[in-house]
This record gives sequence, structure tokens and C-alpha cells, in this order.
Amino acid sequence: MKNAKIKVAHILHSVGGVDVSLRLILGNLDHNHFENFVIHGQTDTNLEFKDQNGKTLPTFQTSISRNINLIKDLKALLDIVQFLKKERPDLIHCHSAKGGILGKISSFFFGIPCFHTPQAYSYLSAENKLKKGLFLGVEKFLSHFNNKILASSNSEKNRAIKEVGYKKNKVLVFSNSILPINNIPKLSIPKTWPDDYICSVGRPSFQKNIELMIEILAKVKNKKPDIHLVLMGVGFHSPNLSIVKELIEKHRLKNNITLLEWTQREDIFNIVAHSKLYISTARYEGLPYSIIESLALSKACVVTDADGNRDLIENKKNGYVLNPNETDSFVDKVLELLQNDKLRDSFGIYSKSKFESEFNILKTIQNLESIYTHEVNSY
Repeated sequence: MKNAKIKVAHILHSVGGVDVSLRLILGNLDHNHFENFVIHGQTDTNLEFKDQNGKTLPTFQTSISRNINLIKDLKALLDIVQFLKKERPDLIHCHSAKGGILGKISSFFFGIPCFHTPQAYSYLSAENKLKKGLFLGVEKFLSHFNNKILASSNSEKNRAIKEVGYKKNKVLVFSNSILPINNIPKLSIPKTWPDDYICSVGRPSFQKNIELMIEILAKVKNKKPDIHLVLMGVGFHSPNLSIVKELIEKHRLKNNITLLEWTQREDIFNIVAHSKLYISTARYEGLPYSIIESLALSKACVVTDADGNRDLIENKKNGYVLNPNETDSFVDKVLELLQNDKLRDSFGIYSKSKFESEFNILKTIQNLESIYTHEVNSY
């Protein structure tokens, strides 16, 4: 190993949960043993990346973007190779779909270990078979390169092995984790919704399946007319927003839902903390931070049986994990938890316990440090 410290290059399109994940990792890795720098897109974030001591980390920007663009992607690859040649890291950790593709290819030129954390595989977002086949084919091809998957959940690990084709010894898990939420911050925005409400975080998109959430809300309203949903994060990359608004009008839910286009993470903590329960209708996730935060805030959750969701919610222990095709089951369980304070509180206690044992980054970061160290020393 060249350096006293292990030098790690992080490559990603830094938005959403991927951005949150990296910042939590960088802010908690032992700075005495690890040196980090970040390669990310030119339009994804303007915020500096900081280490455990609050020191700003070196960053390099190139044309990494969400969408496929052969010219921009080729330029990004060439830039990344130059950045890596200059910095000479001991290890590459790619985050996100695009970061994974570019990082895996670039690692080929340097003969150093490479991890990829998909945070939900890109092919899961495809709404047609042709696109899904193309994205999955790229992931399968790159699985033959000298890299390993560092999955964000056991569901993601299983998908890497069973669908993408990675060998079991090339797939590890470091679960997304957060800091404990010991103090509930005050809202920085006006509160325009009633005191009794349920909540969720999710941009209207194929992945989040907010259309199903609206259908569930409409059915709940038939039995509980004052039901109210606060939906956060609808402003960023929300291709289905117009459809969702049409459904709200169709079901006459304008007075039963609050759409928050942009919300600070601290505001999300406040809104989740004061809600009755958290709901997710996602088709798939990596390991969703909004639900991890709900666990840390002692919340019962009602979620779809999807990757990520099922890793966090244990059916009938800290919530309900339900078939997305059974909207009536969602309605029944939401109503049950709203009407049964004792059950809701018991689920919340289990949520907090599960968070402390499995998703508290003050404890789990040591697992990642061990993975990094073992990979570099044994390469």
C-alpha cells in the first residue's frame, strides 16, 4: 500500500439518496486512516463534501449526468481516468448507476480494487422490456470486470447475485445508515397542514409509484374523511407530477394532501416525527433513507413488499409489508394503525430498536472501514 492512509476515490452523480449516503460516509470515516476525494457531476450539487472533522475534501467535476449521453459520458470517462491518474487512489468506490458504469470501466486502467453501490439498479427503473434488457445487459457485462458490489441492502445483494450474475464472493453489504436523530429541529417552512396526518417522501415517478398512494388515500378518505397526507420531495425530477395532480383532482383530495416541492432534511425529520405513520408505495428502492429516518424517529410504517422496504420493515413488528396489488389491505392497515394507539406505539418502539442495532452509522461505519481495509490489503 502506497500511503499510510487508505486513499479512496468516490465516483457518482450526487443527487438524492446517493448524495446523502456519500456525505454520511465521508463525515464518519476515521480521518486518521482514510483519505477521500470525490468525482461528481457538474450540475448535481454545489455543496462541499466534508470529512469527519468538517474539513473540505478535494473534488473534481465532469459531465456525469443521470441520462445517457454518449458524448458527455465519454468525456466524463476520459476526465475520470485523468483525475485518477493524478490522485492515485488505493480504492475506488462508485455510487449510483452512472457512477458505477464509469468507475468500473476506469478502474480497469489502474489495477486497483473497485466497489459499486448501486442504490437501486438502473434497470429497475425501465418501464419497458427493451430498455430494461439494455440496462441489465450493461450491468451483466460489467460484472465480468474486476469489481465487487457493495450493496446497500440484502435485497440489493440478492439481486446482484441472482439477476446481474455476480458470484457470491464478489458481493458484500454495507447497509445505508444515518446518525441518531436526538433532537427534532423546528420547521423552517410554514405549517399549512392539520396536526393529524400521515406522511411520505417521494418524487412522482415510476419508482415511487405515487399514483398508488393517491388511490389508497382516496379509499381511506371514504372511511376517514379527515385523513391528510403530507408528501415531501415532489419537486425534483418528478416526471409523473402532472398525473398525480390529475388523480388528486379526480378523487377530490385537494384538502387531504399537502405537496411539498422542496424540503430541507431537517424539515423532513420534523414532519416525520409529528406524523401518525409513514407510508411507502415504491416499486423498488436501494435502502430508503426516509424509512431509516422513520425508524430512528420511532415510527410505524406501511410499505410495499419491495427491495429496500422489506429490509427495513418487519411485517407485524414495526409495520406492515404489503402486496402492491392489494390496495384494500393498505387501506385496512393504515386505518388500523390510526385507530390503535397501542399497536402504533409498539411498532414505533420496535422501529427505534431496529435502527439502533442495524442502521446507526456511529456503529456501522466500522464495518465499512473493515471492508475498505481488507480489500486494499488483500488485493
